[in-house]
Amino acid sequence: MESSSKGLLTQVTQFWNLLDDLAESNPESYQKFIQQQLKEGKELCAAPEPQLCLQTRILKPKEKLLFINLCQWKRIPAPESATHPVPLSIGRPEDISETSDVYTVIDVAYHPDVLQAAEKDQVKKDQLIRMAMRCIEEQFQFTLSNCYYITKFRIKGSIQRMKQNLMGIQTNPADLREKMRNELTLEKIRSSTVSNSDQFPQLLLPEDQVSSKTACLIEEISSTEIKVEMMRPAYELKIVADQNEKPLKIELKVELPGVNSVSLCDLSVSEDDILIEVSEKYRLYLNLPESVDTEMTTAKFIKEKATLIVTMPLV
Repeated sequence: MESSSKGLLTQVTQFWNLLDDLAESNPESYQKFIQQQLKEGKELCAAPEPQLCLQTRILKPKEKLLFINLCQWKRIPAPESATHPVPLSIGRPEDISETSDVYTVIDVAYHPDVLQAAEKDQVKKDQLIRMAMRCIEEQFQFTLSNCYYITKFRIKGSIQRMKQNLMGIQTNPADLREKMRNELTLEKIRSSTVSNSDQFPQLLLPEDQVSSKTACLIEEISSTEIKVEMMRPAYELKIVADQNEKPLKIELKVELPGVNSVSLCDLSVSEDDILIEVSEKYRLYLNLPESVDTEMTTAKFIKEKATLIVTMPLV
């Protein structure tokens, strides 16, 4: 033990001496090196940020209302390319009670670039949502409803709860920074040459900063697995008004030949658009002419006519 401590002390001393030498021989490189470490350390310490919230239902093992918070987090790796798997992190399910309502909240994090790209593309957004739901099912042995909608609020529950759930860290920020500084090993400093100041060693978050109690896992799901060529079904969309010609609701009828059960239909509705998919058969995405109340939206399937009718009251 004493020998190990002496060896560590010697390494730390050499580490600081090497830093001092770098500061004296090339102050500019030294300054860039320190700034780079501070920048990377700040990014790794940054907390996840809420992006959007989904509402769906857990069907099995026990039926329950489920909210999924999709968050952006720089600690999650970005996919190497458009054809590579998409990493994501899933927090543990938390049951929350509010007066008479009991529901479950699960936090899911992607790299910020992934979510920002999906904001501009409804198809990508739906794929990321479906990936998150599928991963939740596999990880926690849940069966989820195929239907979901995007809520008006960006997060369910407190931001502090979400951060603690995903990060698994309740360390004082000053202590965390100190521990991260300790990760700068002698070998990493030696790998930085004065002649090439761009090649600075990377500052990595210590493994012991990720709590073993949390259920957070980074899993890679390939987006190519769910890319299927599907047909656009015939549909009729109309605005229903009252006797005074005041618009009340939007009614959408979609013909789905060959479909015999509503369980095969995936439906997602936001205030201004709707997406309907039937696995490997149909896909219909529409921008709505008026803003609708997603919480009051209903859907029914007429089996005899293979027709899905979605009624969306206006806001």
